[in-house]
Amino acid sequence: MLSRRAAIYLQNFTKPRFTYAFWVSKRQKTTQIIDQDDLPATSAALLRSDLNRVKRIVIKLGSAVITREDECGLSLGRLGSIVEQVAELQNQGREMIIVTSGAVAFGKQKLRQEAVLSMSMRQNLNNVESGIRPPSLEPRACAAAGQSGLMSLYDAMFHQYGVKTAQILLTKPDFQDEHSRENLRGTINELLKLNIIPIVNANDAVAPPPEPDMDLAGVISVKDNDSLAARLASEMHAELLIIMSDVNGLYTAPPGMPESRLLHTYCPEMDQVIIAGKSRVGTGGMDSKVKAATYALARNCSVVICNGCEEHAIINIVKGKKVGTFFTRAQSRGTPIELQAKLARDGSRSLQALSGQHRTAIVNRLADLLLERKSDILAANQQDVQEAFSTGMQQSEMARLYLSEQKLETLATGLRQIGVDSLNALGKVVQKTRLAEDLELEKITVPIGVLLVIFESRPDALPQVAALSICSGNGLLLKGGKEAKHSNRILFSLVQEALEPFAPVDTVALVSRREDIADLLQLNQYIDLVVPRGSQDLVNRIQQLSQGIPVLGHSEGICHVFVDQDVDPEMALQIVKDSKCDYPAACNSMETLLIHRSHREGPLFDKMCEMLRLQGVKIHAGPKLGQLLKFGPSLAASMRTEYSSLECAVEIVDDLDDAINHINKYGSSHTDAIVTNNDENGERFLKMVDSACVFKNASTRFADGYRFGLGAEVGVSTSRIHARGPVGLEGLLTHKWLLSGSGQIVADFTAGKSKFIHKKLPIPDKSYGDS
Repeated sequence: MLSRRAAIYLQNFTKPRFTYAFWVSKRQKTTQIIDQDDLPATSAALLRSDLNRVKRIVIKLGSAVITREDECGLSLGRLGSIVEQVAELQNQGREMIIVTSGAVAFGKQKLRQEAVLSMSMRQNLNNVESGIRPPSLEPRACAAAGQSGLMSLYDAMFHQYGVKTAQILLTKPDFQDEHSRENLRGTINELLKLNIIPIVNANDAVAPPPEPDMDLAGVISVKDNDSLAARLASEMHAELLIIMSDVNGLYTAPPGMPESRLLHTYCPEMDQVIIAGKSRVGTGGMDSKVKAATYALARNCSVVICNGCEEHAIINIVKGKKVGTFFTRAQSRGTPIELQAKLARDGSRSLQALSGQHRTAIVNRLADLLLERKSDILAANQQDVQEAFSTGMQQSEMARLYLSEQKLETLATGLRQIGVDSLNALGKVVQKTRLAEDLELEKITVPIGVLLVIFESRPDALPQVAALSICSGNGLLLKGGKEAKHSNRILFSLVQEALEPFAPVDTVALVSRREDIADLLQLNQYIDLVVPRGSQDLVNRIQQLSQGIPVLGHSEGICHVFVDQDVDPEMALQIVKDSKCDYPAACNSMETLLIHRSHREGPLFDKMCEMLRLQGVKIHAGPKLGQLLKFGPSLAASMRTEYSSLECAVEIVDDLDDAINHINKYGSSHTDAIVTNNDENGERFLKMVDSACVFKNASTRFADGYRFGLGAEVGVSTSRIHARGPVGLEGLLTHKWLLSGSGQIVADFTAGKSKFIHKKLPIPDKSYGDS
């Protein structure tokens, strides 16, 4: 039985007399129980990932969303899609409230038709010939004429999904009187209990003209539907308000400018400059949307401002996807990425101000903590390993994920080596030139700035990269794989503990959400270098997404070992065994074995294959070897395969040049080795193989920052710019030029009054890095 108030607002509309078309698809009703206890205490502190659990949602449909581009009538296809999305959420058990514009546009179309019909044929013809449009129509009259038709349209559309609607018209006095607000809350709550969607609109037929902008000056005014939606969301304790217009959200610069970027997340506590795009129609404009969103957020309702013309926008928002600009106060549950990047930039400057001894002390403290807390670290790592095993993770990935006491001890040793090497790394004078009398130029080392390092599976990479960044004075953003989340969490806490006495803990930040990567790759004003450590797919994806930020990484680790004709058999067996079997999941593990054709019929070939078989290595024959074998291993699907497991390709080559050509064609420019007793062949191989690391008579597994004496590596680079191979401390530095004069000007040199000397000077034993 409906209450008297609900019965007044619930109206049964007859089928409209006009015809319209919109696309609908019937879906089976589903009920989803939403436990609001799972949500944070305040809905203003939600993350996007929490939005799939909100129950009460207010949808505000702006005029630009409802109306056609010519502003004459409604966009029925777009409205039909929005209705379908709202109905789907309603049928999941959510409580949906709609605040809609469109009555004026609906009525304008209707009254224009009446105005045209009331004009004589001669008047119509004269207007057409002279290009004069029919007289303008008063908005309040349009609203009065269009309100019933708009509601009838909503009623018919929602009926397709078995959802009922009710109309509520409001004016500003309805919010000024406490008794009226109580009645409004009671009515809407009862309608929601009955699974009825309230459709709310300002009563534009009697409303006064919009006032000067007095929104949110203590009490919000109801001068537009943005204000109305924000006030209604507050009154009804909604968890989410979605404000839909024809703009994508808030920008960091005017849309269309090179530096303009859509803000996916906006937090009032952040020091952000925002530019609001301008809506095509409507009384509120984007400025009112921002104010309305801020008002609702201050009253514990998260808000998304989005483009209502975007397909499935409402559903995608509720699913937690990055649509529009999300207003939240989720500071305590995770710092917004823009702020993380900014704090890392500030932290980099703090690190640069420290002495080399202080930066070394931070890293040495981190090395101590790795051993002091090893039981906690290994327990967290075991939890990751067990979860990975239960999900069916491949053995090669499990090997990267696993930590042991020996790994932690090796890691601590490497960190201390980094600390020793870094004492005078910053501000080091690497070149000094006297340009002219009393005019001296110095080239010194400085940090790159802020690094974004993305790594998969390997939690030991976190302290390594953190130590290298700290010692090089760089701020750091880390994004580890979810498979190592427990290990990464405790290791990151140790990094912050080591930093705290000397520098801001936000100098190094851990990015928790994978979806934040795309946004981070647009922050070229804060981030200076991206280093992806992982699969080829990861590196390729990062390179595609990066917006003007250099990417340092290797696409694959397709490493070769070539066994030459003149070779020590035992040495060849040991090097091949170590290169393939020591750590098959590593990027410096051998993936293709090349054997000189002279060994095909000899004992070494058989011994090599038998050794690999005993080690559990599955062999795939290359094209040439496959032609020589009638029976044997399967053919390799490709000679460009990174197996990362106990598998490898074996191929026959004619001679040294054939091996070099094969490697340069199929390799990934990572690490390649020759095993030979012929020094001339060895030197030619070292010179002609175009890879970052080229070895003679040594295992490919030596391609590592720790083994190279770098302490650790931030990654292995196969690029040819800036750094190549294992990237240690030196690879994270760049340079700047310091010029000291005594009043010199270029004009004097141009006129011949002064002359350049360009004399190279001895490099002084000093550093600008120590304070």
